[in-house]
Amino acid sequence: MKTLVIVAHPNLEQSKVNRSWMNRLQQEENVTVHNLYAHYPTFEINVEKEQQLLLEHDRIVLQFPFYWYSSPALLKQWQDLVLTYGWAYGSKGTKLRGKEFVLAISTGGPEAAYQAGGYNHFSMSELTKPFQATANLTGMRFLPTFTKQGVRLLTNEQVHESAEELVHHLKNNY
Repeated sequence: MKTLVIVAHPNLEQSKVNRSWMNRLQQEENVTVHNLYAHYPTFEINVEKEQQLLLEHDRIVLQFPFYWYSSPALLKQWQDLVLTYGWAYGSKGTKLRGKEFVLAISTGGPEAAYQAGGYNHFSMSELTKPFQATANLTGMRFLPTFTKQGVRLLTNEQVHESAEELVHHLKNNY
């Protein structure tokens, strides 16, 4: 199983959690870590290169901090340009069919904020429905999301533990 982890964090140098996850995943065999903001700081995405990366992997992981109930802007731009009609979806768009699709998301707010009656009023499952719909449209199998919440308050040890938990989630749960 070859896994592609697409990291989308606009301030990765300042991120303890997403940087830790990325660094830890880079140590794994059969895992390709692809930092979108490092490759495309001007948002000019090489669509053919990105599509080729997707074709070369069996599992696609989108790793990002949860911004305004969604992904950072470059990841949305990537989706808009790379997941094209006739390639990723549509009657002839079958290139991603059968691949596995996973989200790895960090939130600044605590878990209690993301549920009915919580500060944000909705669960993470509800808020990530557009990603689930993307998986459905492209024929990918949506696997359980890895979420680490309340990351602003994590100790260095907890950040390290979360990176190990992510590796375990990706390698041992399916």
